[in-house]
Amino acid sequence: MRKGTLISAAVVVAMTFIVSACNGLTSSKEQNLHTGETPNPAGIKGEPILLTLRHTQVKDTQKKRFAMLQDVVKATESKMPGLSITLDGVEDKVNRFEKLRAEMAAGNPPEIFDLFGGTDTKDYVKAGRLLDLTPILNELGLINKFYSFEEFTVNGKIYGIPMAGYVEGLYYNKKILADHHIKPPQTWEELLTAAAILKAQKITPFALTAKDSWVINMMINTMWVRTAGPDSVMGFLDGSRRWTDPDVVDAFDKYYTLIQKGYLQEGSLALSYAEQQNKFSSGEAAFMFDGSWANTPLLDPEKSSIVKDVGFMNFPAMGGPGDGYINGGWSNAYGFSKKATPDQLEAIKEFIRQMYNESMQKRQLVEEGMPPAMELQDTSNVNPLITEILNVFETSKGAFPAFDSRIQTKVREKLERGMQELIGGRTDPASLMADIQKQQEASNKEETHTN
Repeated sequence: MRKGTLISAAVVVAMTFIVSACNGLTSSKEQNLHTGETPNPAGIKGEPILLTLRHTQVKDTQKKRFAMLQDVVKATESKMPGLSITLDGVEDKVNRFEKLRAEMAAGNPPEIFDLFGGTDTKDYVKAGRLLDLTPILNELGLINKFYSFEEFTVNGKIYGIPMAGYVEGLYYNKKILADHHIKPPQTWEELLTAAAILKAQKITPFALTAKDSWVINMMINTMWVRTAGPDSVMGFLDGSRRWTDPDVVDAFDKYYTLIQKGYLQEGSLALSYAEQQNKFSSGEAAFMFDGSWANTPLLDPEKSSIVKDVGFMNFPAMGGPGDGYINGGWSNAYGFSKKATPDQLEAIKEFIRQMYNESMQKRQLVEEGMPPAMELQDTSNVNPLITEILNVFETSKGAFPAFDSRIQTKVREKLERGMQELIGGRTDPASLMADIQKQQEASNKEETHTN
């Protein structure tokens, strides 16, 4: 279903993206950015209305996205007498895995926050922290305007509103491949052959870093889906599949080959995600597995020397049942606290009106190259790389969600540490899979995620 809906998005927006942005990190938190403004002291009922909005637009590469959010906040405040919204910026992984999770446990999340779909949403619904958005979406006439609420629907109720879509695949440097007479590899064997040729010419085959452990799990997630099938993760959860199954271990064996042959970025374990992108955008590596969101710095001429040389493809076939599938969907959304007061609830509705409309979705598309979450009527100005990314999705066999939207937190954390150990030479695929399976069995006893 996801493929079909995102394909529809690709068709609808077919020629519409313009991308630009910047690199680096900035501050992790800012207070109200409208200190020069004076909220109407009257309020709807004579009292000020206060909201805290947790966002994750804190990187230099997200400056334009943050500016859009600021404009939405200003527009929302202008419509609500007495409303004042405090912007609270937190790096996305810190928000998802630490801060928001702790706030949810304590029962004091912000009124509006960046929410990840799948398991995160289910956990917070189970804890009674999320506002049911179904009646609000109906009231505002938005219920049928989105491509998919699948990641945020629990027991038929919607608890998050997606901001944009994503796709994960293999970026490649067209010039490097052409200079060495290499065609974009369509099979695992062709990928290995290309890597061997490039390494012999002292060119890094893969820009891939491991300090931020979630980064290394993007490519291996697609690899084990290739060898074991798109339903493998649900099999781990219901016990019908095991991490130690030969077709699962096969993917990790192949990944281990890349490590042993020295095809990954040198010093990977000590390098951050940004350094992976810098390696590729400087023209020093031939391939980089990443999400569609990475197009922004790659297409910024001030940050990238390969603006005209970037290609995007689905990961090569590996001879298994998952060949041709691609990781993609709508996993990031805004969620809202169930503890909102009646006045805050009215302000939340106004925020939704200002955030989710044709002009704002189009602006995200044009300024940031973000695949839209809503169907758009206006299509124009496509960036060729974005078109290529969407075409890759359109021609894929089907889509599957990122494993960390389904798997238990303890299993994800165990796999992240294990992959770092694998890259560091402190374990091997068979031992790693045995450890992960033990954690999977323990986590399955603690909770059930069978969808």
